[in-house]
Amino acid sequence: KRMYELLNGLLAYSRVQTKGKEFEPVKMNYVLEIVINNLSLKIKEKNVILDIKKLPVIFADESQMIQLVQNLIENSIKFSTGVPKISVSSKSENDYYILSVKDEGIGIESQYFERIFKIFQRLHLKEAYEGTGLGLAICKRIVERHGGKIWVESEPEKGSCFSFTISKYNTMRSHA
Repeated sequence: KRMYELLNGLLAYSRVQTKGKEFEPVKMNYVLEIVINNLSLKIKEKNVILDIKKLPVIFADESQMIQLVQNLIENSIKFSTGVPKISVSSKSENDYYILSVKDEGIGIESQYFERIFKIFQRLHLKEAYEGTGLGLAICKRIVERHGGKIWVESEPEKGSCFSFTISKYNTMRSHA
């Protein structure tokens, strides 16, 4: 099962560049609706409390935005203790939108902030938390394909806030 998950993860990672779609206007609130529907069983099971603000329309690959936001929300659910409280928001700054997924989970120590975005980098034993160590690497690759940056702000036991930038004037249309 683990090998199957690793192979699927590697395929997803490589397809970010090779199978990307043309950029088009994407309503990020609609992306959130799809993600919530995709994760509805987990959300119900864990009694997740979601606080979703009004999000912008961006020029992007919609399927990759779904994958990106879904990975971030799934991580927020996975690494929460008690009832997961997750907020999704955005702000406008110069030529970019900054979109953020914030939780009150277990948090991350600052020395791991860069490492977690590298392929196969896990901070916890696979027995403690399921996963392949590919999710955040895929997120980083998607954001970079869209000309943005991704980062985390976090404190152990206080939660994490994953943010990424997307240009307001994204003109990248290529598949690469």
